[in-house]
Amino acid sequence: MASSSPSEPDLQLQLQPETESQMSSIVYEISQQVQGAMENMLKMMSEIDENSGGITEEIEKCKEQSLEKKRGLEEAKEQVEKAAYAVLEMLNNRA
Repeated sequence: MASSSPSEPDLQLQLQPETESQMSSIVYEISQQVQGAMENMLKMMSEIDENSGGITEEIEKCKEQSLEKKRGLEEAKEQVEKAAYAVLEMLNNRA
């Protein structure tokens, strides 16, 4: 008996282009999402680089300021030591 419905191989051939088209659409959509995610990551990396540059500058400024403070404290320490030795010398000379 001859049937008017398509045979199984004919049906597979008809479904194949449709399936390929759907798969192509899915691959395209995923590639667009990946591209968008990569662009966002590049933007974030650029922001991180900018921020790290600013942070590095601040660290250097703080180092310089702390060195200046250290020098100032060392000078003050020397002055206090000199004054203390002078006072001790004066006291020793009186005795």
